[in-house]
Amino acid sequence: MAAPKDPRPCSIADALALVGEKYSLLVLREVCLGNGRFDQLVRNIGAPRDILSTRLRRLVDAGILTKRIYSERPQRFEYRPTQAGLELEPVLMTLKEWGDRHLCADDDRPMAHEHACGNELVPVLTCQACGDPVRHEDLTAHSQAPGWTVAGPTAA
Repeated sequence: MAAPKDPRPCSIADALALVGEKYSLLVLREVCLGNGRFDQLVRNIGAPRDILSTRLRRLVDAGILTKRIYSERPQRFEYRPTQAGLELEPVLMTLKEWGDRHLCADDDRPMAHEHACGNELVPVLTCQACGDPVRHEDLTAHSQAPGWTVAGPTAA
C-alpha cells in the first residue's frame, strides 16, 4: 500500500515537527533546569555545537525559548523558556517518568524532581472535567479533520 499523499492532520505531528528533532527536548530539559548558557547546553546535552545552534534558533523562532544577552564582549546569550516552553515541562516530566519506569532499574534513576508539597513528583494525567486519571480504556477518539475518520481518510 502506498503512503497517503497527505498524512492525517495531527497536533502530535505538528508538535513533533517542532520539538521532535534530536536534542530539542534535551535543550528544553536543560533550560527548565536553569542551564541556559550555550556552553552549559553543549556540555550537558553532548550535541555538536552547530546542531545545537540550529535547534536553539528554531526554538527561539517558534516562541518556545527566549534569548537574552548576558555578556557584551564576547557577545554571549542565555536561553530561557517562554510560557509555551514552560507548558512543555509536564510533557518532559511524563516522558522522564516513563523512562524511569521502563528503562531504568529501580535504584538507577538519574534524576528526581521534588514537588512543592515535599514529595517526589510522579506525574499523572487527569481529566480536567472530572479529575479522574486518564487510562487508555477510558478514551474514545473522534476525528474532527475534514475527510478523515479515526480509521483513516474517507473515500474521495
